[in-house]
Amino acid sequence: MFHGVNWPEAEGEPLMSKRDHYDAVVVGAGPNGLAAAIALGHQFNAVLLLEAAKTIGGGSRSAELTLPGFHHDVCSTVQPLSLASPFFRQLDLPQYGLEYIQPEIPLAHPFEDGSALFLHRSLEITADAMGADGKAYKKLLQPFVDGEQRLLADILKPFGFPASPFLMARFAFHALRSLKNLAETQFQSDRTRALFAGLAAHAMIPLEQTATAAFGIVLATLAHTVGWPIIRGGSQKLADALADCFRNRGGEIVTDRRIASLSDLPKVGSYFFDVTPRQLLHIEGLGLSDNYRQRLAGFRYGPGVYKMDWALQAPIPWRADICRKAATVHLGGSFDEISASIRDVHAGKVSPIPYIVLAQQSLFDSSRAPAGKHTAWAYCHVPHGSTADVSALIESRIECYAPGFREVILARNTLSAAAMEQYNANYVGGDINGGLQDLHQLYTRPIASLHPYRTSEKNIYLCSSSTPPGGGVHGLCGYYAAQDLFRRRQGGI
Repeated sequence: MFHGVNWPEAEGEPLMSKRDHYDAVVVGAGPNGLAAAIALGHQFNAVLLLEAAKTIGGGSRSAELTLPGFHHDVCSTVQPLSLASPFFRQLDLPQYGLEYIQPEIPLAHPFEDGSALFLHRSLEITADAMGADGKAYKKLLQPFVDGEQRLLADILKPFGFPASPFLMARFAFHALRSLKNLAETQFQSDRTRALFAGLAAHAMIPLEQTATAAFGIVLATLAHTVGWPIIRGGSQKLADALADCFRNRGGEIVTDRRIASLSDLPKVGSYFFDVTPRQLLHIEGLGLSDNYRQRLAGFRYGPGVYKMDWALQAPIPWRADICRKAATVHLGGSFDEISASIRDVHAGKVSPIPYIVLAQQSLFDSSRAPAGKHTAWAYCHVPHGSTADVSALIESRIECYAPGFREVILARNTLSAAAMEQYNANYVGGDINGGLQDLHQLYTRPIASLHPYRTSEKNIYLCSSSTPPGGGVHGLCGYYAAQDLFRRRQGGI
């Protein structure tokens, strides 16, 4: 279990603030808080970033969770959106030591007969391996692969008129459908349908719901463009690079500083909170209107996750050879099994056949484990706030596809959905997406508003994944919140 892990103090983190005056304060040093701080630092001279934990990073942290020398990503590990993020692309993060590793096979989806489908970086190679469905798959994805940067620029921003309306119209034609409808009308094979279901299942929304196809299309597009990279040394390196970028612009970071009231903060012009609506409502002294508080209280959270990490004696002994070459493996079985597992979770039940996302970073990054040893990382969906221990269920499921898996385990670490929230208060009930991302709430996060980052108080902004564009490590919630302040100061709406 996740007990007593001694989080290291991030190198160079000051424990006390250095100034008497700041232009802006950001609360929460996850990717969105870091992005907000960097963006604010472009126009302000003095920006302070506060973090409750002893280390920065939020959902982009790494630690030795099992045995010494085994480095595990506590939450986010596969990073397509951080590489695709229009804002992060501007920052030249490699100069701060960030290095992406690109597996040639971003994803494998095995079946119990020992076979598997996969996504290759090449759209053509992927389509060729799909047999009869290859032509339909390529026809569906090609326009979005060709226009990837324009597509992402439009979908990873607050709701508004698209810069590429024709591409977005084509995307919407497919994306607004349910994944079930898209899979059944586009693909002949149950195996291809299962592969696409595994992609869309990342959203943790029943696959029969409107717009679940969008998640499958976007993740497939990313696999064939920016890839599904991992970060050398762990996801913490992304947070560290962002922190160095912020400090390089004169920013200041204070860790181990929990904020319970506005009085805990210095008086400044603007406050930015990288927290979910529930945490914002618990902070005293913000002066939020009753109407705004009532609307925030209606914000909906999604299912939780149960997270596991392993220190391994050897690589996972997959039956399907392609799984030994993939950074990410989806263990979901058939379309019907994946769909049923999501429905079970939304009904408040632990699925007997859970959909599992598994990553094996050490196959590509030797720094993750001692020489000759390996790591593995996985989670499955569970009901919101669940305290259930499903570790045996997860390991049994892996064993179905990799007989002998248990024999290579040296140590394991587990985090229930409830423990995920203890680790990071933004993971309410274990929800790692900052709130349910169904069609309605995707565009009304945290409330229905043309200015979703603003609160009822003019100088208080929300900049977490509970705002557009939602979950994922991209920093754009923080970036767009800062841009909203700049427009306001310049006399914009």
